[in-house]
Amino acid sequence: MAATPPVCDFGWKAPDFSLPGVDGKTHSFADVSGPKGTLIMFICNHCPYVKAVKDRIIRDARDLEKLGIGVVAISSNDAAAYPADSFEKMKQEGYPFPYLYDESQDVARAYDAACTPDFFGFNADGELQYRGRLDASRSEAGPLDLRRDLYEAMKRVAETGHGPDEQIPSMGCSIKWKTDA
Repeated sequence: MAATPPVCDFGWKAPDFSLPGVDGKTHSFADVSGPKGTLIMFICNHCPYVKAVKDRIIRDARDLEKLGIGVVAISSNDAAAYPADSFEKMKQEGYPFPYLYDESQDVARAYDAACTPDFFGFNADGELQYRGRLDASRSEAGPLDLRRDLYEAMKRVAETGHGPDEQIPSMGCSIKWKTDA
């Protein structure tokens, strides 16, 4: 089922976390922060919205890192119900940035993550400045010449510390929450 996150809550402070990565290390917000800001992406392996734009996510992450933006992805889906999202399967994705596993789903709840992909762009002070879409793609990749909404917003954050006033929410698969036993 498709889900859309709420609009950006400008200035909201990033909650810290300590999560295992597919690289064998444990990462915190401070570990992944860049000197000009930080992009936290909630993604997963099986979501058609993420799969459709995986190459664009990687492209934008690399370009943002060059601008001083730290980049990290977090998978919070219930891997028991969605085995394709297991930690072992995450290791096969080959992302060039830390890919972390939120098995307890506590981090997703702290961020109020709604869907995959869900993008949270913070300035150098850890204040939310962007909660929008990657581009106009949906469950299928759009044309290659689409405006790079995420990249442009985070470039602005790197340059000014502030995100754009106008933001279009991301859309994707809902986070697959664990059911209480």
